[in-house]
Amino acid sequence: MPASLQKILIRNAFIVNEGKSFKGDVLIEGEIIRKVSETPLDEEISSTVQVIDAEGLYLLPGVIDDQVHFRDPGLTYKADLYTESRAAVAGGVTSFMDMPNTIPNTLTQELLEEKYMAASEKSLANYSFYMGSSNDNLEEVLKTNPNKVCGIKVFMGSSTGNMLVDDEETLENIFSKAPVLVAVHCEDEATISKNNTEYFARYGENAPPEVHPLIRTSEACYLSSSKAVRLAKKNNTRLHILHLSTAAEMSLFDNTVPLEQKRITAEVCIHHLWFSDEDYTGKGNFIKWNPAVKKASDREALFEGMLHGKIDVVATDHAPHTYEEKSKAYFQAPSGGPMVQHSLTAMLEFYHRGKISLEQVVEKMCHNPAVLFQVEKRGFIREGYFADLVLVHLHEKWAVDKEGLYYKCGWSPMEGVAFSSKVQQTFVNGHNVFNNGTFDESKKGKRLMFNR
Repeated sequence: MPASLQKILIRNAFIVNEGKSFKGDVLIEGEIIRKVSETPLDEEISSTVQVIDAEGLYLLPGVIDDQVHFRDPGLTYKADLYTESRAAVAGGVTSFMDMPNTIPNTLTQELLEEKYMAASEKSLANYSFYMGSSNDNLEEVLKTNPNKVCGIKVFMGSSTGNMLVDDEETLENIFSKAPVLVAVHCEDEATISKNNTEYFARYGENAPPEVHPLIRTSEACYLSSSKAVRLAKKNNTRLHILHLSTAAEMSLFDNTVPLEQKRITAEVCIHHLWFSDEDYTGKGNFIKWNPAVKKASDREALFEGMLHGKIDVVATDHAPHTYEEKSKAYFQAPSGGPMVQHSLTAMLEFYHRGKISLEQVVEKMCHNPAVLFQVEKRGFIREGYFADLVLVHLHEKWAVDKEGLYYKCGWSPMEGVAFSSKVQQTFVNGHNVFNNGTFDESKKGKRLMFNR
């Protein structure tokens, strides 16, 4: 091992990893975790080793967010790879997987690789990008490299970017021939279109945001999700259903087999665990997402499904729009909102409320995304793995305000929320990129690789 590699010794941390918590030390050498020990690594202390005393802090694996929209290229007035990866690492997210509904849509392998090249120059976090699908780009989709690309994205319901795939033959071909995981947005387009027409006729331009879950209904979600599951079972597709939002959809998923053996998996997003339709009155379009935030009973069913293994991962669907765009009338305001800076602290807040253990937070946000996508050497605090790590003060109270936001859009649906835990330091590939409000941007993140 070259002597020039930087060594960092994190001492006296409460390490939360692989279902247990213990006090210990972690030695980082270059980009890699070299030692994890429950006994002090005093022999590693020298003038060439940077020692971080983490007494009282909790050390977690870096969060892997499997669904973000960083809006780069083409929509960079809303967000970009630099600003949003900066917000991500400030929130303890060390790796992200970005969606293809940019401008241009990521529908060719050439455009896909251009995004990877841009991220290598801009992103402070590790990155992967989904290959996009349409009704007529099957040949390009089938060229996707399973070792270098997180997955293929299929919009089975239209959302921001209008990449709807509704041709039955195309869907059948994708599900039967995809060389890699297929991630789907599930909302039934016919149901939504009918409801949209009805509510526009009723309210016109004065429709309140409260109609959003009445237009993008539970029925629309279940119809589409159940169709995706049927297609996947028929074709033995490796299917991952994104941003579940309803209690009804829980019946579609299995929690009786280990994650490694599942062919059909599911994700829930922070906003569907945090908000309910009661919040539209105060938050309006600023909690307008697709799929819609629905009833409190749906929220609780999602939480239970997540705790008991029907839902495998927690992500954000981070999707910024400008404040001006979100301030428009309901039918003109786009769906989506920023969340990547606050996802970990929001889940830790659920821990403080007694709803989830620290070990389960780490499982759903760090371990399971790594297992589900077969990410190479990330998602765990293990010797020989990349040193993607987060130091958290579990008992530091703070409130979200505009001055502390790193999102390019400059707003958050979490503004005013008081959190009980705070991210102190974030390491990406052994590099201390975020330290108590200060960024070291001298190194960029790396392209995620996959053991497939």
